[in-house]
Amino acid sequence: MSLSIVHTRAALGVNAPPITIEVHISNGLPGLTMVGLPETTVKEARDRVRSAIINSGYEFPAKKITINLAPADLPKEGGRYDLPIAVALLAASEQLTALNLEAYELVGELALTGALRGVPGAISSATEAIRAGRNIIVATENAAEVGLISKEGCFIADHLQTVCAFLEGKHALERPLAQDMASPTTTADLSDVIGQEQGKRGLEITAAGG
Repeated sequence: MSLSIVHTRAALGVNAPPITIEVHISNGLPGLTMVGLPETTVKEARDRVRSAIINSGYEFPAKKITINLAPADLPKEGGRYDLPIAVALLAASEQLTALNLEAYELVGELALTGALRGVPGAISSATEAIRAGRNIIVATENAAEVGLISKEGCFIADHLQTVCAFLEGKHALERPLAQDMASPTTTADLSDVIGQEQGKRGLEITAAGG
C-alpha cells in the first residue's frame, strides 16, 4: 500500500488555483477510480496516462488505484493534469524515487508516447507556483510563454521519462530562455506634428505624387 501527493495548477481564466493530486495504491481488484474530474475527462485522462506510462518504459500498476484531485468542487478540464497524475502513479507504485516532490509543481498533457505537450495558461501557473515557493515543470512548447516571467524556478521538458529522471536527480532539465516583452510599435503620423503647416503640406503633395 502506498500514497503519493503531487502539486499542480488549474486554469480558470487568468487565475491558476492550486490542485493537489493524491494517488493511493492498494491490494485488491485491479481498477482505477478517479475523483474530482468530469466523467468524460476522467476516461480521456486515464487512457492517455496509462499509454504514456507503458510507452515510457514503466509498468501500469495492476492493483486498486484511487486518484483524487482536490479540491473536488473546483472545475477541472483539459489534459493539463496528465503529467502530475502519471508522476504520482509512478511514485505511489515505487517505480519513481523522487528526491523532493513537494518542491515542484507539474503541468502538462501527455501524448500516448509519453511526449509532453503544452497547455493553455502556463504563464499563470508558473507565476503562482513561484509565488508559492515551488519550482514548476512545463512542456518545452510552453517555454517562450513562461520565459516572459523568469527562467528562475521554471524547468521545461519534452517527455515523461526526462521529467522522472530529473526528479530522481539523474538528468538535468533546461530552463526557458528569458523573453523580453515586445515593445508596441508606433507609426509616425503627420497629425502628431504641431505647427509646420507648410512643411506638412509639402510632404502631403510629395506623398500624393505631385
